[in-house]
Amino acid sequence: MTNTPKNPIFCAVDTTDLDTATALVDGISDAVGGIKLGKEFFTTFGPDGVRRLTAGGLPLFLDLKYHDIPNTVAKAVRAATLAVQPHMMTIHASGGPAMLEWAARAAADAAAEGGVPRPLILGVTVLTSLDQGDLAAVGVNDALSDQTVRLARLAQESGLDGVICSPHEISVLRDVLNPDFKLVVPGIRLADSVDDDQKRIMTPGQALGLGADYLVIGRPITQADDPAAAARAIAADIADG
Repeated sequence: MTNTPKNPIFCAVDTTDLDTATALVDGISDAVGGIKLGKEFFTTFGPDGVRRLTAGGLPLFLDLKYHDIPNTVAKAVRAATLAVQPHMMTIHASGGPAMLEWAARAAADAAAEGGVPRPLILGVTVLTSLDQGDLAAVGVNDALSDQTVRLARLAQESGLDGVICSPHEISVLRDVLNPDFKLVVPGIRLADSVDDDQKRIMTPGQALGLGADYLVIGRPITQADDPAAAARAIAADIADG
């Protein structure tokens, strides 16, 4: 059974070195709410690697961003629910209403059939690596915030549990979505962090204050000289408000 996250921090662990990943997770397990595993890790190690990292009970955010025809995505969601019992997983909201509805239904059906917790199904709105110019380059001419709201509303109407969004869309989404609709926020950096490839970032306290439910924090923890100490410091800062 998946445990309930003890705090809103999900540490992004993506590496092709299983020993490094295992040591990192062991070190931060007392300070984070869960771990996020994405395409790099999953492609290298598959479900067995995921199970190894979650054997200690840390909740899993499986971030594979499924995007395909409805039947294929529904089957993938079902398989993931039964294989690794994620606390939450991602699909692209731009896949359309049928894909989203089928995925939400597949998660519920698989959980009931397997006697496992139903994962939260989250829609990916606009990737935090994209800005207005990037959207225009792929033919989306609406304002970035408008596109995010459109996809978030579609996700909610299609039965999803929440969305992934930039910190800078938290306020506008909280204004238009149901209060229990989850906002999971990457692009989280500490005040003294380098911006790197994330173009729309915010500190943990700022994001939570605006209404984020979960924070995805990677490099400020994984690239710290002492990842465990960094994770504990972030958790303490959040707990102190």
